[in-house]
Amino acid sequence: MDLDEIYRKLKELVPEESRLLRNADMRDYTTFRIGGPADFLVRPASEKEMAGILGCLRGNHIPYTVMGNGSNILVLDGGIRGVVIRVGRDMAEISVERDCVTAGAGALLSAVSSAAASAGLTGMEFAAGIPGSVGGAVFMNAGAYGGEMSQILVSCRALLPDGTIREFGREEMKLGYRRSVFAENGGIILSCTVRLAEGRQEEILARMKDLAARRTEKQPLNLPSAGSTFKRPEGYFAGKLIEEAGCRGLAAGGARVSQKHAGFVVNEGGASAEDVMTLINLVRMTVRDHSGVELEPEVRIIGERKRQS
Repeated sequence: MDLDEIYRKLKELVPEESRLLRNADMRDYTTFRIGGPADFLVRPASEKEMAGILGCLRGNHIPYTVMGNGSNILVLDGGIRGVVIRVGRDMAEISVERDCVTAGAGALLSAVSSAAASAGLTGMEFAAGIPGSVGGAVFMNAGAYGGEMSQILVSCRALLPDGTIREFGREEMKLGYRRSVFAENGGIILSCTVRLAEGRQEEILARMKDLAARRTEKQPLNLPSAGSTFKRPEGYFAGKLIEEAGCRGLAAGGARVSQKHAGFVVNEGGASAEDVMTLINLVRMTVRDHSGVELEPEVRIIGERKRQS
C-alpha cells in the first residue's frame, strides 16, 4: 500500500489535520530532539478511535510504533516507516477517588503527581520529576529515588493487538526492572490506576520540592537527553562505572557523556542518532574493558538508520 492510500485510510478515522501528520519530524516529539521523519504521526483522541486506528493498521499490514511523551526514546536518523501512534494530551484525563488516582496513558507523570498531592495522597512523589507519560511509565515500570510504578499500580487497561480491551491486575503486568508484560504482548496501555496513602499535603509538597532540587543539582536538565542512558547493572551504578572508566565528558559529534552526571548522554546541539549510537557503543566497550561489566541501554532505540548515499 502506498503512502497516499495509507493517508486516505487514516483520514477517514482521524479527520482533524492537527492530529494526523505526514512526514513528521521526530525531533519535535522526543526529549532528545533527535531523529529522522516518520511517514505518519497520528494522535488518537479516545479509546474507540485508538481501536479503530489499530484495526486499520493491522488489517492492512501497516507497521506502527506507539509512543508517549518521547522521553526515553532515540529515533534513528532514517526515521520511522509506517505510523507513529502518539498517546498524548487527548487521552490524559485524571480522576481521584478516595485513595486511588486513575489517569489516561497520555497524562504526564508530573500532572498525576500534582493531582495526588492536591488530594493529600502520598506515594507518588518520586514520579513528579520524571518527564514521561503514564503509558510509558507503566510500559517500562519507571522509577526514581527509591520508588517505582510497581509499588503503587493497582491495574491498567490495555488495547491488545487483536483489538480487545482488557484490564490487567498488578501481578498480570509482570513488572520488573524497566520492563512489563506489554513489551511481550504488544498491548497499548490506555489508562492505569494507582493506590496511594493519605498524607499531609505540606509534607508531600516538601518532598516533591526536595526531589526537584536534587534533580536540578545532579542531572543535566538544561540539555536535551533521554534521561538515564543505561540500565543499572545489578550491584553497580551505571554513572559511577562510566566515570571510573574515564568516560565523563567523552563526545562523538554533537553527543556527549554529561559532565554533570556520567549516566546521561546529552545532545549538545545538532547531535545525530548516529553520534549517540557511536558514543553508547564506545562507552559500553570502555566500561567492559575497565570493569568487566556489560552495560545495557535503557533508552529505547527505534526507527531506521540513514541510508548512505
